[in-house]
Amino acid sequence: MALPQQESTSSEHLNHEDNKLKRGLKSRHLTMISIGGAIGTGLFLGSGAAIHTAGPGGALLAYALVGAMVFFVMTSLGELSAFMPTSGAFSTYGTRFVDPAFGFALGWTYWFNWAMTIAAELTASTMIMKFWFPDSPSLLWSMSFLALIFLLNYLSVKGYGEGEYWFSFVKVSAIVVFIVVGVLMIFGIMGGEVIGFKNFTVDEAPFSGGFLGVFIVFIAAGFSFQGTEIVGVAAGESEDPAKNVPKAIKSVFWRILLFYVLAIFVIGLIIPYTTPSLQSEDVMVSPFTLVFKKAGLAFAASLMNAVILTAILSAGNSSLYASTRMLYSMAKEGQAPRIFAKLNKRGVPVAAIILTCLVGMLAFFSSIFGDGIVYVWLMNSIGITGFIFWLGISVSHYRFRKAFLAQGHSLDELPYRAKWYPFGPIFAVLIGLIVILSQNFQAFLADKIDWGSVVAAYMGIPLFLLLWFGYKFMKKTKVVPLEKCEFDFDYRKDD
Repeated sequence: MALPQQESTSSEHLNHEDNKLKRGLKSRHLTMISIGGAIGTGLFLGSGAAIHTAGPGGALLAYALVGAMVFFVMTSLGELSAFMPTSGAFSTYGTRFVDPAFGFALGWTYWFNWAMTIAAELTASTMIMKFWFPDSPSLLWSMSFLALIFLLNYLSVKGYGEGEYWFSFVKVSAIVVFIVVGVLMIFGIMGGEVIGFKNFTVDEAPFSGGFLGVFIVFIAAGFSFQGTEIVGVAAGESEDPAKNVPKAIKSVFWRILLFYVLAIFVIGLIIPYTTPSLQSEDVMVSPFTLVFKKAGLAFAASLMNAVILTAILSAGNSSLYASTRMLYSMAKEGQAPRIFAKLNKRGVPVAAIILTCLVGMLAFFSSIFGDGIVYVWLMNSIGITGFIFWLGISVSHYRFRKAFLAQGHSLDELPYRAKWYPFGPIFAVLIGLIVILSQNFQAFLADKIDWGSVVAAYMGIPLFLLLWFGYKFMKKTKVVPLEKCEFDFDYRKDD
C-alpha cells in the first residue's frame, strides 16, 4: 500500500503557506451547519405525507427510530473527526481503517451524491420562484442561484460558513415560530376551538397505517436527516476541532430530533391525518402552510415559500462545500487527479468547485425537458447513496476503535468517545442495510413491476460496488490489518 508516500507528498503540498486549508469555521458555524443540514424540504413538504401514510403516532415512531440510527452515526463521526479532523474525512477514514478501495468508493459516491444534489436543488429553486413569477425562464433562476452558491464557496470557507449560518438561522426560526403558533392553537390561546388531542384519537389514529405504514415512513425519514454528517466534512476547517466537533455532535442531534418530533407532533394534533392534501408536496398545501393559514395568517403560502427557498439554497450551498472538500481529500490520498488538491491563497479548492458546478449545470436541462421531470430524475439518481456513506462512517469507526486498541493506545487519548460502542455502529449498519435493501419495496408488491422506478431506486448500489471492486481489482488493494492501520496524530495540526 503506497499511502505513506502519498501522505508525504500531500503534507509537503499543504504545508506551503499559500496552500493550506484555513481554519475559518467557528463553533457557531459548525453547530448551525449541522442543524441546517438536516432541515429541508423533507420536513417542510414531506412531513405531511408521512403523517397521512402512517398516522401521527406512526410518523413519530418512524422518525424516532431513524433518529436513533443517525445518533449513532453522528457519535461515530464525532469520535473520528475530533481525533483526525481532515476535510472530506469519510474517504480518508475508509482508506486508512478499512481498505483503500472502500475509501475510494465511499469518496466518489459521496461526491456524486452531493454534486447531483446541487443540480436537484437548483431545479427545485426554479419551481419555487415560479410561485411568484410563473412565466419566468427556468434558466434565469438556475444560473442566478448557482452563481450565488459558487461565490459563497469561492470567497473563503468563512463565506460558506456565514452563508450557511444565516440560511440555517431562517429555517430554525421558522420552525420555532411554527411550533409556538401551533401550541397556542392546540390550547385555544389564539382564539377558536381548543384542538387538544382529538386528532390523535380519531378513527384509527395514531397508527392508522399499521406496521406497513410505519415501515414506509421509516424508509423515507432517513432522507430527511441526510446532511447532518457535513459537520464531519467541515471539521478540518474549524478553529478547534478537538473542542468544537464534540460540542456540535453532542448538542446538534438532540436539537434536530426536537425540531422534527415536535413539528410532526404539532402537525398531527392540528391537521387530521385523513386530510387528502397532506399527500401533496405543493407549497400551497404544505402542512406548515395549512397550520399558518388555520392560525389566520393570510400570507402563509408566501412565507413558507420563502422559507423553503432558503432551505433549498442552504442545501445547495452545503452540497457544493461537501462535494468539493471530498474531492480535495481524495486528491490528497491519490484517489483523484492531483489538481483537485490545489488550493488558492484563501485555502479554497477552486478546481474542485469548478468541476462540481459543471455537474450542477445539469439543472439547466430543466428549461428543455421541464422542471418537474429533471427534478425527479436527479433525486432518483442520488436517493440511496446517503445511506451508503452513513454505513461507511459506521464501518470505519468500528475498525478505527478496534485498531486503536489493538496498537496499544488508550481511549483516554481520544478527544471524544462515542457512547455504546460497539453497539452503536453495529446498530447503525443493520438499520442502514434494512433501509437500503427495502428501498422502493412497494414496487415489488404491485401487479406489474415498474422496472424503471426499481432501477432508479437501486442504482446507487451497483455504482458503489463497481467503484469499490473496480479500484480493488486495478490497484490490488487489501483490507488493512488492524495492526497496520495508520493514526496520524499530527492531523489536528497540519490539516
